[in-house]
Amino acid sequence: MSYAPLISKILFSFILSSTVLYRYGNWFRHRIFVTLIVLLAWYCSFLIIFALPLDVISTVYRQCEEKSHESVLNITSTNASSTPANALKCEAPWSNVPERVFVNLWRTVYWSTQCLTWLIMPMMQSYIKAGDFTIKGKLKSALIDNAIYYGSYLLICGILLIYLALKPGIDMDWSKLKAIASSASNTWGLFLLVLLLGYALVEVPRRLWHSSNISYVLTQSYFKAAKLSSDKCEAEETVDDVLESLQAVCIAVRPGHPLHQHLETILQKIPAELRDRMNRRQLPDDTPTDVPSEKALIRLHKQTIKSLQVLQRTETQWNLMVERVFDLEDTLKNQISMDKRFTRTFHRERSWFTRFVYTSTVEWYWKCLFYGYLQKITAVCAGVFSVCVVWSEVTFFNVYPPLSIFAVLVNVAKEKYDYFTIELLSTVVILYLCYCAYSTVLKIRLLNLYYLAPHHQTNEYSLIFSGMMLSRLTPPLCLNFLGLIHMDSHVIKSQVMETSYTQIMGHMDVIGIISHGFNIYFPMAILVFCLATYFSLGSRFLSMIGFHQFIGDDEMTTDLVEEGRDLIKREKRKRQRAQETTTRRKDYQDRFQSVGRYRQRNSTDTIRPAQQLDPVENTRSVLRDSHGLESYDGTKFSSEDIDTRFPPDDDIDARFGASTGISERYTSSHELEPRFSNSYQTEGNYRTRLGAPPRGIFDDV
Repeated sequence: MSYAPLISKILFSFILSSTVLYRYGNWFRHRIFVTLIVLLAWYCSFLIIFALPLDVISTVYRQCEEKSHESVLNITSTNASSTPANALKCEAPWSNVPERVFVNLWRTVYWSTQCLTWLIMPMMQSYIKAGDFTIKGKLKSALIDNAIYYGSYLLICGILLIYLALKPGIDMDWSKLKAIASSASNTWGLFLLVLLLGYALVEVPRRLWHSSNISYVLTQSYFKAAKLSSDKCEAEETVDDVLESLQAVCIAVRPGHPLHQHLETILQKIPAELRDRMNRRQLPDDTPTDVPSEKALIRLHKQTIKSLQVLQRTETQWNLMVERVFDLEDTLKNQISMDKRFTRTFHRERSWFTRFVYTSTVEWYWKCLFYGYLQKITAVCAGVFSVCVVWSEVTFFNVYPPLSIFAVLVNVAKEKYDYFTIELLSTVVILYLCYCAYSTVLKIRLLNLYYLAPHHQTNEYSLIFSGMMLSRLTPPLCLNFLGLIHMDSHVIKSQVMETSYTQIMGHMDVIGIISHGFNIYFPMAILVFCLATYFSLGSRFLSMIGFHQFIGDDEMTTDLVEEGRDLIKREKRKRQRAQETTTRRKDYQDRFQSVGRYRQRNSTDTIRPAQQLDPVENTRSVLRDSHGLESYDGTKFSSEDIDTRFPPDDDIDARFGASTGISERYTSSHELEPRFSNSYQTEGNYRTRLGAPPRGIFDDV
């Protein structure tokens, strides 16, 4: 008996959730309460995923002990004088712990995730985007905003309660109420899970296979860039409309007005650059400047929050997409390189890793040679897994003989006491199902408000949404996996010892319409969704109703690809001009770093030929020869009296405004790379462009 494996899984889940949250979130800008809640939601979900295989191993061992005990009783009852020498001997796994440990663990984790996903996180999400200026008003708006959301859950619970009330012979107690609550949650999650898996089990292998073809991926990226550009323009227009409304309100609500404090709360959320643009704008003559009511100001506050969130998402997606397209174009060009050294259009800052390990030669072999083969191998493995999952989902209710592939593999490992194989198989299958489900959620066009962006660029709204989805999908997904390996006796209708996780989740036997039908046969609908995805029926339907999809034989797809290619060319030219300007300025500064723009007569610097002198050099030669000049009024002055320094960045920004971005674009050569890398628009840039959100959750109050 050892607690080390379980403790290691607990620590690994915490480290993984913290690392992922650090990559996508921003601990220094986001509200600390939001960060902690999202971390807890991710941690509980990852803990269920990685600790459940240990529970499966422990259950297999307890099942063996139960059979051994039954065999001993049978031998003893047959011949009381004989010794049970032929009794079944079970090998205990090294990760075996008392059953009560898993029971207490799952009770804490499961109900914590349910509380987070159905109560706390929806309220937090609505509270963040609420436009009210008081705590009471924000909570009221959050409750109203979640009325439909909670209503769907309460409707399912109400139907189940009515069903039980009308069914004779059933006494309601606390255990049955918990079963109803978990049944409603798992039914909701299973419905969403079937939709996601039905799409991802086909799309994930297909996407991996297509990713090995750089030309195909580049064409698809052009298509996505055109759509993102349209979304970005629409978001900017929405923000401009909001700024125009705010400017009109600023004219009507002056300092000293009762609503001026609320107006200041709204203006604090506007980034400095956008605020300067708003102040410089001239309002149309017909713009109404009446004093708004408090409700109108609340609506404007909510519109401001939402428009800035959408603008941040679209700008983040656009810059990441542009960098991805640049990298794909470079890869396509380097595939025909003869020197087998990877060259980039835009140079990046080289770290010790890229200098000594990931060199340009290694990068060429990886991106131009091995990456395509690896993607094809991964696609084949993913395709095999998808076929096994679909087959097992369709046939897992058949116990004798077992038709589920995963159940057969687990049974074979049981007979050999191969606990490592059981743990490895369980972990790999659960992780693949989780990847298919979770990678699909944020790719749905209808959920365009949510986007997980790396380099600390994900907003709080999207982080909370991801935590909700993890907490909502993980329990039914793991319960469905236990059914695939025949570890849920109430699904396979066979008396077997169950896992501690199943005991805590509760059984659906109380509700016949779920236990006998929905939770068994509804996963078979995955096959229908998989076939629809394979023939791209959903994409063609969405394209027909106006949601443009990447379909190779569609005229609209071709037009968007060409538009995206033109947009990328324009963006590349713009960045190349900025890079050339920066390079020229740095060369000029390095050339005259010690003595300024004008060198002394006795300078030892190398003097260029006269025919190559530019106007500045000619001016310098004149000053050297004259030793001093006389102005029109007779005042003497020399070259030392001339201030030849470049204006500092702050002075340029003061003259031309922060919107010029001079201080960002024209720094030094080693600072140029973040401008043209995947980490473009990181923390400092977003403080200027989109502002920094308040640290406290009640800062608006």
